[in-house]
Amino acid sequence: MPIAVVTVLLLVSAALVAISSDAGLAPPGLAGLDVQWLVLLAWLTAGSARAVLLCCRRRRATTGLVVAGALLIGSAALVGPPRFSDDSARYAWDGIVSGAGISPYAHPPVAAELSALRPLWLFPPAALGSDGQPACSTAGSRLTRQTPDAAPLCTMINRPEVPTIYPPVAQGWFAAVRAVVPREARWWPMQVAGLFASLGVTAALIAGLRRRGMDDRWAAIWAWSPFAAIEAVGNAHVDSVGVLLALAATLVLAAGGKPASRSGGRLRPWVGGVLLGLAAATKLVPLMAAPPLLRRSPARVLLAAAATVAAVYLPFVLVGGSAVLGYLPTYLVEERYTDGSRFALVAALVPGAAAGWVAVALLAVATGLAWWRADPERPWHAQTLLVGTVLLVVNPLYAWYALTLVPFVALSRRWEWLVVPLALSVNEGIAPRPLVLGSAAVVVAAASLVRVIRARNSRPAQQEVRA
Repeated sequence: MPIAVVTVLLLVSAALVAISSDAGLAPPGLAGLDVQWLVLLAWLTAGSARAVLLCCRRRRATTGLVVAGALLIGSAALVGPPRFSDDSARYAWDGIVSGAGISPYAHPPVAAELSALRPLWLFPPAALGSDGQPACSTAGSRLTRQTPDAAPLCTMINRPEVPTIYPPVAQGWFAAVRAVVPREARWWPMQVAGLFASLGVTAALIAGLRRRGMDDRWAAIWAWSPFAAIEAVGNAHVDSVGVLLALAATLVLAAGGKPASRSGGRLRPWVGGVLLGLAAATKLVPLMAAPPLLRRSPARVLLAAAATVAAVYLPFVLVGGSAVLGYLPTYLVEERYTDGSRFALVAALVPGAAAGWVAVALLAVATGLAWWRADPERPWHAQTLLVGTVLLVVNPLYAWYALTLVPFVALSRRWEWLVVPLALSVNEGIAPRPLVLGSAAVVVAAASLVRVIRARNSRPAQQEVRA
């Protein structure tokens, strides 16, 4: 009976994810419902499915059910083009440029040097509007100008006037995906690649939990997450690759399961450091999970990570010099991190320029505590605390940055931290951001307090049993 209930809930959640990805699939009763509410309903049904799964007696079939659910909900996000983000257009373009043997850091998309590479689905033709001026009629496209001749140009790519922001490993991912499809292939290659990356995270979680004698059903936290399906698959965010690499680094560096050989033990910090460096060279966001990994052999881990980052950047630096940084410095200013206004939760309590300094202090304290309290054998407890705290304080505009948090929630079983990606997914039209983030912080604090009280109350009972 519980398996049947779980199956029904998963089917409902997958249907809601599909409707959220393609509004044309909505039945009459849901056609007029805001997509945000559809996503929240998908969260609710998937969460209910996980609760039923974890409450019932463990069975051998549950592992297969976790994988099947991951494939079901992930595939549901493939039914339509990216709906909540246009980043995949840049991914595809960077992959096309790299496939032509050109550094993606060398020219912005509007550069005339790249005109021969432009597919029509990324650069639809411009037309004359009713006022006689150039205009773009294709949905989602924006009007810009080619350089240096200022010819009108329509494109689906955001920020087409600036070079790419994405690091070398991400560029390798884009190039690899686009290398196996024709230039005219649209969104789906990046989405399918995102599905494989997401399934890789599920597989890594199951393997890591099993190796340590833990309940692998907790992998459903990621596997059945509509949030992961929509952002990693539907919107094809490369963050999923960074998450997979950061998770792999964590599982390598954390001791547990079968004892490693002496040589394997010596290699562990180097392998983990390489994986951590690859994660950082995919996207900087997974570095939030790095400090707790430095409790054991920090010098070797950092050296391996730094050498890996240097190695993947070196070819691009030799060709283009400092241009390899792309749009990153300007991006930080654009996102209002330099003036402190992005820190919504802190700014609500400490208005003005002081909010930025308070936020930096909070992040420094959280990082220090996470490192100090981290258990090298189970670093995911500290990783969950640190990554969740950083997300609450930093308040990224883009919810998919929270993908990094979800696997560590599964490993630590700190389910209350799932309110953080949920809070970041709620737009300002539903509720003010400071209120949502504050509510999430209260939920996390209350649940953590309950855990502490329960742990203290259980100690006398455990001591009595031992006596």
